[in-house]
Amino acid sequence: MSQTKREQVLSHLRFLRQELREMYLGIEDDGLVPEPGEIRGMMAQLEALLELIEGKTKVHTNTESL
Repeated sequence: MSQTKREQVLSHLRFLRQELREMYLGIEDDGLVPEPGEIRGMMAQLEALLELIEGKTKVHTNTESL
């Protein structure tokens, strides 16, 4: 895996870990269940990461806010 791709994967994983941590704390501390849109967004992020790792050319651009 190229260094650039590795950095992209690490960036995606850090972002996803932070988002999941925030969701977990919301559930644990406040009993708040994530909105369906938040969960769909996380699923889209995971799909984009999988495509990046598999080397597919179509990578979603909704992760540019990383």
